Amino acid sequence: MAKNLILWLVIAVVLMSVFQSFGPSESNGRKVDYSTFLQEVNQDQVREARINGREINVTKKDSNRYTTYIPVNDPKLLDNLLTKNVKVVGEPPEEPSLLASIFISWFPMLLLIGVWIFFMRQMQGGGGKGAMSFGKSKARMLTEDQIKTTFADVAGCDEAKEEVGELVEYLREPSRFQKLGGKIPKGVLMVGPPGTGKTLLAKAIAGEAKVPFFTISGSDFVEMFVGVGASRVRDMFEQAKKAAPCIIFIDEIDAVGRQRGAGLGGGHDEREQTLNQMLVEMDGFEGNEGIIVIAATNRPDVLDPALLRPGRFDRQVVVGLPDVRGREQILKVHMRRVPLAPDIDAAIIARGTPGFSGADLANLVNEAALFACSRQQARRVHGRVRKSERQNHDGCGTSLHGDDGSAERVHGISRSRPRDYWSPGTGTRSGA
Repeated sequence: MAKNLILWLVIAVVLMSVFQSFGPSESNGRKVDYSTFLQEVNQDQVREARINGREINVTKKDSNRYTTYIPVNDPKLLDNLLTKNVKVVGEPPEEPSLLASIFISWFPMLLLIGVWIFFMRQMQGGGGKGAMSFGKSKARMLTEDQIKTTFADVAGCDEAKEEVGELVEYLREPSRFQKLGGKIPKGVLMVGPPGTGKTLLAKAIAGEAKVPFFTISGSDFVEMFVGVGASRVRDMFEQAKKAAPCIIFIDEIDAVGRQRGAGLGGGHDEREQTLNQMLVEMDGFEGNEGIIVIAATNRPDVLDPALLRPGRFDRQVVVGLPDVRGREQILKVHMRRVPLAPDIDAAIIARGTPGFSGADLANLVNEAALFACSRQQARRVHGRVRKSERQNHDGCGTSLHGDDGSAERVHGISRSRPRDYWSPGTGTRSGA
């Protein structure tokens, strides 16, 4: 940002210099008041007078020069000069060219436009899009070569994977469905608590089908300027049509898809216009063959009914919290990336983590790895995993060790119990 600001300052200085060069040039020599000039004319000391409007460039008989200005119209001046045998020369007033006049009149406006463009570029986050990119989609496209995620990387949601499996088949072989007159769902709404893997599942669909993947957040559509969100929706679908077959993933769609008529004000008008455009693009007069829209939310109750009807989001796939078997599968996926001690059992850890989401389990494994790294251990031991598990259960708190060192009491904010006892010797936990 500092480099851009310096560049714009340099441009402004150059423009100011050009602006000043078009202005009237100042006369060379010293300035003398008009009364002194009249006295010297009467004393026969003036040889030549060059009159340019109200400006008079005077050359004296001793070759000295100066400039004076006529304060008011003096009709007797010319007669007085001719009486004293002063050479009188008339010069046309200096007028800038037509191009210079246009530039001078438009320069302030151009400067304001330049400053506005600069600040709009900064608000847009820089880059090469410029200030005229308000209506351009902010969706980021990942090509099939960039997507490495597959269904093998998704665990703990087998039912959800089965429901979206036919989307992969359609993207791979659409003609097989079209021969039988079947129509694949245009949209799939993934519903579930945060951290359950909705985004990961959508990316895995694109990775399995080997198609481009557009990802955007619902909040990226809405701006303070009316009409920008609708323009971004149109641009996003135009890009998707060029890359079809493809997948559009809209995260947190409740930011733009809330039920219409729920409030007043310009912000609501802009959001409703954006939603209307999205409804038209998903199921309007123009078909979007080969484009599958996948959206994720944890607030399906606030979505507009028109968005959930068949033809737009035909299906709702619930991605809930994993059960004990799902937690075990998720732990095994994340444990593949870290070295393990021989006594680590994912099934035991899964039974001790009820209510954990996929993100919680990923954080559990990461915290255990950090504990091991902090103690310069090449392999994580069982106690570190249990300690990380306890921290995820209870939060950050204080530990009070008994005199015999056999138990520690953890005070913190627990998801399941306000206080726990953990006995390292016995490997058991008891409530207090």
